[in-house]
Amino acid sequence: VTVKLFSVCLRFFFSSWFGQGSKASYRSFTFPSDCTVYLFQSRSDFVSGCGGISPALSLQQECLGMAVLDLWRMAKERNQSLGEICNTTSYKSCLPETHRQDIQRMSRLARYQIRKTLKRFLKKLGKCPAGERNLKLKYLMELSVLEPNYGSESFTFHHSGWLEQSEQQRVKAMRVSGEGGIQIQTKESQEWQTFCDFPQITEAEFHTLTEALSFVSLVDGYFRLTTDSTHYFCAEVAPPSLLEDIHNYCHGPITSEFAVHKLKKAGAKNGMFLLRHSPKDFDKYFLTTPLGMDYKDCLIEKNEKFILAGIHNSFCSLKQLTDFYQHSTLLMSDIPFFYFYCAVSHYFYILYIFICCISCLTFFFIFIVSMTEMPSSPMLQRHKPSHMQFHMIKHEDLTWSESLGQGSFTHIFRGSKTDQRDGVTHSTEVLLKVLDANHKNCWESFFEAASLMSQISHKHLLLVYGISVHKSKNIMVQEFVKHGALDLYLKKSTSVSVSWKLDVAKQLACALNFLEEKNIAHGNICAKNLLLAREGDPSTDNSPFIKLSDPGISMALLGKDVVLDRIPWVAPEVLNTLEIELECDKWSFGSTLWEIFNNGEAPLQGLDPIHKQQFYEHFSNLPALEWTELADLISQCMQYQPELRPSCRSIIRQLNSLITSDYEILHASDTLPKSDGFWRRTNMFKKQQQDVFEERYLRFISILGKGNFGSVELCRYDPWGDNTGDLVAVKELQSDKKANMADFQREIQTISSLHCDYIVKYKGICYSAGRLSTKLVMEYLPFGSLIGYMEKHRQNVCTRRLLLFASQICKGMEYLQNMRYVHRDLAARNILVASDTLVKIADFGLTKIIPVDKEYYRVTQPGESPIFWYAPESISELKFSHKSDVWSFGIVLHELFSYCDISRNPKRLSIQKIGSYVQSPSMAIHLLNLLKDNWRLPMPSQCPPKVKIKTDFYINVSVWVTLTN
Repeated sequence: VTVKLFSVCLRFFFSSWFGQGSKASYRSFTFPSDCTVYLFQSRSDFVSGCGGISPALSLQQECLGMAVLDLWRMAKERNQSLGEICNTTSYKSCLPETHRQDIQRMSRLARYQIRKTLKRFLKKLGKCPAGERNLKLKYLMELSVLEPNYGSESFTFHHSGWLEQSEQQRVKAMRVSGEGGIQIQTKESQEWQTFCDFPQITEAEFHTLTEALSFVSLVDGYFRLTTDSTHYFCAEVAPPSLLEDIHNYCHGPITSEFAVHKLKKAGAKNGMFLLRHSPKDFDKYFLTTPLGMDYKDCLIEKNEKFILAGIHNSFCSLKQLTDFYQHSTLLMSDIPFFYFYCAVSHYFYILYIFICCISCLTFFFIFIVSMTEMPSSPMLQRHKPSHMQFHMIKHEDLTWSESLGQGSFTHIFRGSKTDQRDGVTHSTEVLLKVLDANHKNCWESFFEAASLMSQISHKHLLLVYGISVHKSKNIMVQEFVKHGALDLYLKKSTSVSVSWKLDVAKQLACALNFLEEKNIAHGNICAKNLLLAREGDPSTDNSPFIKLSDPGISMALLGKDVVLDRIPWVAPEVLNTLEIELECDKWSFGSTLWEIFNNGEAPLQGLDPIHKQQFYEHFSNLPALEWTELADLISQCMQYQPELRPSCRSIIRQLNSLITSDYEILHASDTLPKSDGFWRRTNMFKKQQQDVFEERYLRFISILGKGNFGSVELCRYDPWGDNTGDLVAVKELQSDKKANMADFQREIQTISSLHCDYIVKYKGICYSAGRLSTKLVMEYLPFGSLIGYMEKHRQNVCTRRLLLFASQICKGMEYLQNMRYVHRDLAARNILVASDTLVKIADFGLTKIIPVDKEYYRVTQPGESPIFWYAPESISELKFSHKSDVWSFGIVLHELFSYCDISRNPKRLSIQKIGSYVQSPSMAIHLLNLLKDNWRLPMPSQCPPKVKIKTDFYINVSVWVTLTN
């Protein structure tokens, strides 16, 4: 027979349990009803001199008082009189060893007097009706007075650079106690100084893993007793029963009243339940659930298996039992009942643990802890202007530099701001975020985001200096972050290590913890909203450093279209409510984590909102990464049931357990499940969306032109952020012309189908957030319009060059005719110059396709039209054909050989002939009458004779070849 002896020690002790603690202490505990086990250990430590108990010999009287209490308790337990207990038990057996030896060295007379005094006290006490439990408590209370440090544990460790200030201030020891928290002892002073309480911060460095884990388990246990009963720092010190309860979503031993309170706080919906331990019986559980206007406690008993009282089914685990009844109808009080989801306890913490191996036998722990129980959505507080606080910055103190791209509703520029401090001018590099004019009605939410970021401070949150307002511009002034968006950096730096990505993920989790402690849901967590301030250098043990930018416009103002476009970063429940809760950021963190470990590749990239919505409707998941532990964490964060998403402390704990660089994460394309039809469809869709430009990469340079319906901007499409992108021309409708969106979409469809050397090349389209607006991206032609080119280069343009340009326009129009398109707006202003020897036709906003069975297209809603370039039948009958485009070409020839002189402009010449007194509504009638009277534009003086023949307005040819020749 093998006999094993275990030494068991109760490590957690609070003097406030029996009324001796500070009244200001937050630990308002009641001592356990059965304090026998505590008394047994305390008495054993007192008598044996263990546990740090070693009363001085000068405290002999106090120790004798402890012996009297001990004998009195024994008499009560054994149901004996005090006289009988004194005859069978020596008082010296109730004293510490040192005191027993001291008494033994006394004279016989002195020993006799001690016995006599004790008997006299015991005789008086025998008349006192004190109960057994009260005597035990009194013994513990007297012991805490006799030995104030009883219940504390001390650890010695090396100094830490984090705490180090000087050689004398190096910490050499640390003491942990329930009442005193964590105390330190330095080389300079032998006195114990309070370092922190359990919900704060501490640091320690140890020689061995055993000692380190002992310290962590001690602090961990105190944290569970003082702050959160379900907390654990790491799996190595977590009680198995606690891990099992967390896996089963089971609360500790709370009362029925407390369970009902939590259900009410969670909404108390039908189908909701709360699983909890019985507060009295270890092997019993209760399943508390709303039942009509009342609440029902269903007993679950554990023998070999788990059984719901009154039900014959048995289950191997609580999880199996609850999962079964979530899919089965249960008859409760003759009412059919169906469980839907579990109400999980939600406490939120600021907690992170970095565990680094300093050497083979040295382990380093850092942890920060804080706890609050969070109310519902904090975002509801954001929309009160009275809460806004931010610094106003004068516009003249800002200097503007190059464009850095676009946000969802903003244009972003690099710049600087100047400040006067002590008579000295200081310049600070800043990021200028300008609210888009099309979304100027969102200014209040824009300012609220600035106010929010101005009032909180954390090293991983982007600093907002303030707001500047200039005319119609609303500008948020932020700190400039050197390396830009994280997703862009990851795409450029494909060799980034796994440990680098883990550091970034931990920093993001740290920032989210801080926001949760402040009761703030961010609502816009994604890799493009994370800015990289420091790249990091593995050779110098220098880690990367990121900052989370502002949340932007409130989700309630964005509308469902924008929310759909943000899938899968936005949590599924937001689609219905458009409100951000704290749990939503956990989902966003999961999708961002997936993005980080896929080298910045955006999940569901290129999908339209309809396909993205189907992703949620099908309860789909992102492709699992090869790294199993990381894939599991992402899966936990992206639970469709918000209550089941892990707490931030759990996220950080799991991230800290991923201390390895041995895994290689597969690219998303390698991990797509082949059997999943959704992913097959989305992959095909992505291939069709290669001409879609991302708005954020369009860096504004200048305005190229502005018309009645829209504007054209020169931008650099720079996805790598290094000014190596292509220059493009971007056409967008004006914000007050959105009614013309259908025509603009047709223009995009038209130009995307055209492939001719003499027609401006279509490059793609660009959608705004939520596809609220669309931009047309075309090739950039550096010489601009033909009119501007002629103004600048008239002296260098000969007749041969003019004929070359005319020939190229003809070839472009011939191509359009073959495609059965009628341009309807052929004019010099819509001819762009690619080089000194090449022009191209542009602007297809009015272009129509002629039906197969007709030779013309009749316009039913003419709108604003360039009538001075129109053929007579187009003005009178709204008929447009290839022949009417030939007429327009004749006017282009007039413009061309007039060198686009403003004084010879067709519109000006026509109005001069008609008369400037004629109003616009009747202008078309007067022009038509003028043409019927055979009036024509006067021939340009530089026009060759052959061209004069072609410019006759009665020319009637059916093909462009004649003109080309």
